[in-house]
Amino acid sequence: MAYWLIKSEPGSFSIDDLEKRPDKTTCWDGVRNYQARNFMRDSMEIGDQAFFYHSNCPDTGIVGIVEIVSDAYPDHTALDPQDPHYDPKSKPANPRWCMLDVRFSRKLRRTISLAELKSYGDGKLSGMQLLMRGNRLSVMPIEKKHWQFILDLE
Repeated sequence: MAYWLIKSEPGSFSIDDLEKRPDKTTCWDGVRNYQARNFMRDSMEIGDQAFFYHSNCPDTGIVGIVEIVSDAYPDHTALDPQDPHYDPKSKPANPRWCMLDVRFSRKLRRTISLAELKSYGDGKLSGMQLLMRGNRLSVMPIEKKHWQFILDLE
């Protein structure tokens, strides 16, 4: 099993939105970064766990855990001109973007803020991709040791 962190702006889609979905499951669509896409397409597997991270909000941080419940498949939102994630260069015969399905596992007992995570950046969370300067990926791997340390912060 591998560990991941996926980001979403809670004004667009929050951990509470996911929990309310049928079967507490949704497609993770709209990823428009090639490296993040490659993680989803080439590395994420059914059964992997991911931290759900609220970004671009007053209380940014890790708020929950989800499970990856499908392999990657073409992201249909890239083909829909009415969708905010539309990409005119993506074609049905040659899709540029993919998505996969995630299922709500649980909320954390508290939000583990970005500021708190950064306070461990020179120690227990050294090398964590989220804490690296300029990293804005919406999908990124988490080392097992970092995963466990963060869970222990709860």
